[in-house]
Amino acid sequence: MTQRVDLGPADQLPERQVLQVPAKQAGTPGDIAVVHAEDGGFYAVDDECSHESVALSEGFVEDETLECPMHGAVFCLRTGVPETPPAFEPVKTHLVTVEGGHLILHPGVPHPEADPSS
Repeated sequence: MTQRVDLGPADQLPERQVLQVPAKQAGTPGDIAVVHAEDGGFYAVDDECSHESVALSEGFVEDETLECPMHGAVFCLRTGVPETPPAFEPVKTHLVTVEGGHLILHPGVPHPEADPSS
């Protein structure tokens, strides 16, 4: 069974906001950025831009994308694939579910639409 991390009530993360989950809490090598996108869905990606070592959790949410705050690379939250340069490598995605009104992060379990190369 994979690890599950209860992040608390889903309604506590407003739309277009990002929650940084520390690596220690997630049980992963690096932090994870959990995003409440404009489509109402919740997504998670590694919290490090594939272009520079910058926290994506400090970035900007638009539609189902997350923009790096440093150089503006935009990543699809479903696939992890960059939609704009300067990033060319995808970021790893993680499954997020809502169970009993709580956000549950499944570190290491990719989003169903994730790029297989990430």
